[in-house]
Amino acid sequence: MSYASTGSTRAHYHLRVAEGDKTEREFEIGKDGLGGIVVGMDGSPASFHAAAWAAGLARRERARLVLVYVEAVGGVAYWSPMGVAVASEAAESLVEELKKEVVSHLKWVDIDWDFVHHRGDPAVGLEQVAEQYRADLIVVGRSRRRGGLLGTVPATLVVEAVRPVVVVP
Repeated sequence: MSYASTGSTRAHYHLRVAEGDKTEREFEIGKDGLGGIVVGMDGSPASFHAAAWAAGLARRERARLVLVYVEAVGGVAYWSPMGVAVASEAAESLVEELKKEVVSHLKWVDIDWDFVHHRGDPAVGLEQVAEQYRADLIVVGRSRRRGGLLGTVPATLVVEAVRPVVVVP
């Protein structure tokens, strides 16, 4: 980049691109406002507060909202084939209930949105979905169950995510 004087005391940045340069520019988080917002949904009141806050932000920014339920597959239920079947069925049922609730809340909001069911570690899964959708922001609700003030997922994201994280109370 170089400075170019305009005759006034202000200077402007100009990007110098070599003639014939066909290189694709890499995605840049938050480059021109928000393009996508990922929200962690687990059915808790805090996750619905996070989704409501993110939906309002998505509407104002004209951004895509991606609601994500991450099925944690590390529990005892996943130690046996029978346990996997029962846990997966329960997760599918929860996903369907979450989708119904999301549809009832978002039908009045004029935004583009998706619902994603992901399997794995919740914090890692939210970051992976955010990367897949090229989201600029991850929004989660604050947990009061364990992990101190924030909860384990928000605390992990705040420390390890490569994009901004908002924790909604």
